[in-house]
Amino acid sequence: MLNEKRAIMDDTAIRRGLTRISHEIVEKNKGIENCVLIGIRTRGVYLARRIAEQIREIEGTPVSCGELDITGYRDDRRVEGETIRFTTTDGAGNALLIHDKRVILFDDVLYTGRTIRAAMDALMDQGRPQSIQLAVLVDRGHRELPIRPDYVGKNVPTSKEENIRVALTEVDGEDIVTIIHQGG
Repeated sequence: MLNEKRAIMDDTAIRRGLTRISHEIVEKNKGIENCVLIGIRTRGVYLARRIAEQIREIEGTPVSCGELDITGYRDDRRVEGETIRFTTTDGAGNALLIHDKRVILFDDVLYTGRTIRAAMDALMDQGRPQSIQLAVLVDRGHRELPIRPDYVGKNVPTSKEENIRVALTEVDGEDIVTIIHQGG
């Protein structure tokens, strides 16, 4: 089986996409008042932190940033009788309040929409946000649920035989997005 792999975003393209998303968030929300950024583990957390830093530079004010572990909410990984555990923290382990806030949810790749649905379920169990917006680095299509991102770093139409891999410095030692075609 032959796997063909090629880069579709390098570190410069990733940085530009995140800068654009940062400006779009500030513009759409008319600032950052009452906004909370939440990254879905694992890579969504680092994207949210990068955006939070850029927004702080743009606005001169910090924005709350947290992380969400949705493992227990996923419909493809749940074990019968498993206790559902989730956290929305500020990264220091403190609970992040989302009630009546504009939540901007971050993930690395949007595909079927099931991860985002699980994240929204987890968020709703923690409070009632004023709104939930979605930011993704890569939108690859093939939705199974009616979910659409508000902010996108790059749209990459793919076939079902292709995979998108996002590597971030914080986890993988480099910033690069690759598309992998699995041929036979």
